[in-house]
Amino acid sequence: MGDTVIREITPEDNAQVAQVIRKVFEDMGVPKVGTAYADKALDDMYSNYNVPKAAYFVVEHEGKVIGCAGVAQLDNYEGNVCELQKMYFLEEARGKGLGAKMIEACLQKAKEFGFEACYLETMPYMEAAQKLYKKNGFEYIDAPMGNTGHYSCPVWMLKKL
Repeated sequence: MGDTVIREITPEDNAQVAQVIRKVFEDMGVPKVGTAYADKALDDMYSNYNVPKAAYFVVEHEGKVIGCAGVAQLDNYEGNVCELQKMYFLEEARGKGLGAKMIEACLQKAKEFGFEACYLETMPYMEAAQKLYKKNGFEYIDAPMGNTGHYSCPVWMLKKL
């Protein structure tokens, strides 16, 4: 996809990012309770990631945000572990290698921040996403880490950095 860039979020991206995430949830039938859909952060992702050891990226194509993801300290966890958070792509962005590039950008930033591992939570039927995560070195684990508040996400994965 020509004219496609992955870059850090700006305040002007907030509305589009929230729209992308909510659209993906609706398209995939993801529960709106106990998932990122209900997070207060959704409408101001820039401010929520404009803190130490956190970064959020958008995929922009011809001026439109078509995907997003970020990394930040894993909530309510004592170790040096970050979480790959809120990684969502509109249908038009899927299957083009952008997910792998986004994971690479997030994990590079996580390493720069000095994290030792990266955790993620997802849904069982998000099989394409899980395949992508496995291809990028994430492995399934048996229980959640920390407490993200996303109790409706029963699939947990971890990658050592």
